[in-house]
Amino acid sequence: MRTLLASITVALALVASPLAQAADEAKPFATAKEIDLLQILPPPPANDSAQTKAELGEVLTLQVTRTPEMEKRAQADVVEDVWRFAEVIGSPKFNRESLPKFAAFFDRVVATEGAVVDPAKDTWKRPRPHQVSDLVKPTVKISNSGAWPSGHTTVGTLMGIVLSNMLPERRAAIMARAWEYGNNRIVGGIHYRSDVEMGRISGSVIAQTIAQQDDFKTEFAAAKAELRSALGM
Repeated sequence: MRTLLASITVALALVASPLAQAADEAKPFATAKEIDLLQILPPPPANDSAQTKAELGEVLTLQVTRTPEMEKRAQADVVEDVWRFAEVIGSPKFNRESLPKFAAFFDRVVATEGAVVDPAKDTWKRPRPHQVSDLVKPTVKISNSGAWPSGHTTVGTLMGIVLSNMLPERRAAIMARAWEYGNNRIVGGIHYRSDVEMGRISGSVIAQTIAQQDDFKTEFAAAKAELRSALGM
């Protein structure tokens, strides 16, 4: 009996694993070799600069003025995937199970952000607000990786641009959500505003660059067709 139960457990794990591991195993469309942010973005301001001090003040102000709803949304946006746009898509079919081609495509889009941004963050190593001031109490999961540029903002902007290119009829709502996604990193107390601004530039550059690639074009077309069909468009 124990052997049978063990076999069933393993079988179930094998069935579930493709969905759980898909994003982690996705191949990025580009890496820092193709898109070198060190050659595109300026270096971050110094910790004792007037700009950093002003931005730290904004983080501390938000810390005492953010509402429970703002905190809740910032915490939810810690997740880095395209399903965070569900509220502006407004369809029960907007999920991984219903859109396998779309999901696999966006797994690659998300993987591209890390492949491009992480090397730059590791080089610049800008400390996050809570590392500079003990007064900062983030309301989201703590991260101690480099802050410049914001990876969450980069991927949010990148996903927003690509998704809105699939659904141009909803571009305004999608990009507004992408902007909120980035801004929630400031609300959450984990990033400065300039980190977010650099993330928006990075996401835009990545979107424009990978859109020229043949493999991106092929997978984009299939994902777009699947999405629009599921939404009845």
